[in-house]
Amino acid sequence: MDSAAVNATSVMNSNKSPSSNLKTFKELQRYLNTQILGQPSLVESLLVALLAEGHLLIEGPPGLAKTRAIKALAHGLECDFQRVQFTPDMLPADLTGSDIYRPEDGSFRFQRGPLFHNLILADEINRAPAKVQSALLEAMAERQISVGMTTYELPRLFLVMATQNPIEHEGTYPLPEAQLDRFMLHTLIDYPDRATTRLIMDLARHEALDGRELPPPTRPMSQDTVFGARREALNLTLADSVADYIAALVDATRRPDTYSKNLKEWLRWGASPRAAISIERGARALAWLDGRDYVSPEDVQAIAPNALRHRLLLDYTAQARGISAQDCVNELLQKVPAP
Repeated sequence: MDSAAVNATSVMNSNKSPSSNLKTFKELQRYLNTQILGQPSLVESLLVALLAEGHLLIEGPPGLAKTRAIKALAHGLECDFQRVQFTPDMLPADLTGSDIYRPEDGSFRFQRGPLFHNLILADEINRAPAKVQSALLEAMAERQISVGMTTYELPRLFLVMATQNPIEHEGTYPLPEAQLDRFMLHTLIDYPDRATTRLIMDLARHEALDGRELPPPTRPMSQDTVFGARREALNLTLADSVADYIAALVDATRRPDTYSKNLKEWLRWGASPRAAISIERGARALAWLDGRDYVSPEDVQAIAPNALRHRLLLDYTAQARGISAQDCVNELLQKVPAP
């Protein structure tokens, strides 16, 4: 049986039809949009990361519902959630867990840490030292953690949403490039407008009167639905021309002199092959959420900024001139021809 027939068979054999899974995801999206006001890009990034088995780095000022967003997603799924506040005195065992000595029989018993939950909020991730970052990197990269001589598997549904505060830098550690590359998306969020702020005030008042922060959805989504939706997104049609476009965008970050004089001056280091995979998976997720059975160049252009922004290292001269990674992405989208 050829690969196309295998793919078609896997879709037909899934527990739910594509339309049923999509309907359930749309219900989750509506629920999130009623609880996270004025941050549609944050909601979309959460759903894309969930569909594409990726991790998410959110950067924005305090008070913009970053914590609320991941908690709302946990409410909308049949899964567990753990928030971890990163601090400078944190130890790897605070994430992974550790072997606890049992004096009654002289043995050691492993006590699991917060990484063994499905959804992890790594709050202010850049406040933790290098050893803690290394422990988190293994979990994000390999879906496992190592303690002593033993390796422990993490849940099949595992998503890390990390936050960074762009305002306050005292007592922070820059994230290593290797760890930044493990985040599928880097999403920037900003303050809502005045009308949305009024709606947020009303929502907070009603929740205070009800005595609960987040009302549960009508029906939480099962993990099997998530896994089925992931298979469906992977089986969408991706034309060769669109795949070549993704490869060209990433290639332009490595050989900028062949695409743009500005990029040659701005970029010191380009994106890895993992960036191309992130763009492809993210574009598939966007197309699937839009109800289409194919990936378009517009899907690639929509996901490219969040997939590339954190993977580009700028030249010191460009940084001194105020050039940002977003400027580089904009230049890429202008200079690399779309199919």
